[in-house]
Amino acid sequence: MMYSQEQGLEAVNPKAFGKVAVLLGGCSAEREVSLASGSRVFEALQRSGVDCCLIDPVEGLVSQLAEQKPDRVLIALHGPRGEDGTVQGLLDQMDIPYAGSDIMSSALAMDKYRSKLLWQAVGLPTPDFMLIEHEASLECCAEILPAFVKPSLEGSSVGVTRVDREQDLFPAWEQASEYGGSVLVEKFVEGPEFTVAILNGQPLPAIRIESAESFYDYDAKYVTGNTQYHLPCGLSQSKEQELQALALTAFETLGCSGWGRVDFMQDERGRFWLLEANTVPGMTETSLVPMAAKAVGLDFEALVLEILKSSLSPARQKGAALKGSKELVQEESEAH
Repeated sequence: MMYSQEQGLEAVNPKAFGKVAVLLGGCSAEREVSLASGSRVFEALQRSGVDCCLIDPVEGLVSQLAEQKPDRVLIALHGPRGEDGTVQGLLDQMDIPYAGSDIMSSALAMDKYRSKLLWQAVGLPTPDFMLIEHEASLECCAEILPAFVKPSLEGSSVGVTRVDREQDLFPAWEQASEYGGSVLVEKFVEGPEFTVAILNGQPLPAIRIESAESFYDYDAKYVTGNTQYHLPCGLSQSKEQELQALALTAFETLGCSGWGRVDFMQDERGRFWLLEANTVPGMTETSLVPMAAKAVGLDFEALVLEILKSSLSPARQKGAALKGSKELVQEESEAH
């Protein structure tokens, strides 16, 4: 299974989208990455001839949406209050279509613990895990060491620590707790890390991630610049197809749609293990979704338009959202 331009990318008149608001920044721990992602998306839309504007929720999201009156929204907010269903719910209430996953799937994907519960329930492979809400529960985690200790409701590996010894559990739990909410302890899987981007129901080529750090943490993603990305990923064709199928199943099991990314580890026996799904992945210069899209012939402008197309689905067409499409139809009718 592979992304097909024949099935996916179709020419779209930029006017069909009407006015597009790009949401960026926000107040999560991933604000700086979101600013970089959103600015790059905005510039790509401008180059493509799309009427667009930038909105940073910290300056008042509702008032800015009311003032700008966008026909649809492209969300480039990472982490809580952007990727967790909060903004999606507001946009639904305001009848403003948006690209990507809806309220429920965004909330599920953001919650690593509940994502893993759901995957586990339908028989998808994910490493052993425990949810730790109180310090007293840490003694139960010794049996799954080595493990990663991470906030259950954060992304971009924010607040993540690898723990090999029982005495290191408490400081790791303390650090993860600083981000609010519960803490997930997830068994470490020895082996290579892979990621698969999903674009409008189709998987893109898998990427193998080789970090020079102890693991692929926030610094490895955005700061140090010494992470290696392998594309082609080095898997056989059949193993890559297996990985892609698993990514798509995991993504759709959470109800996710439009675009996103699913992360994996592969153990010494060649088995893949689900780590998490991301419904608003990074779109920076070093981000993985643009990298995978480029491998199938989608430059950044084409990728952004393809992402935005999910806001045109019938389920998202409400109220003023029809404005851009109606104007396009009218123009084409007059031309004939």
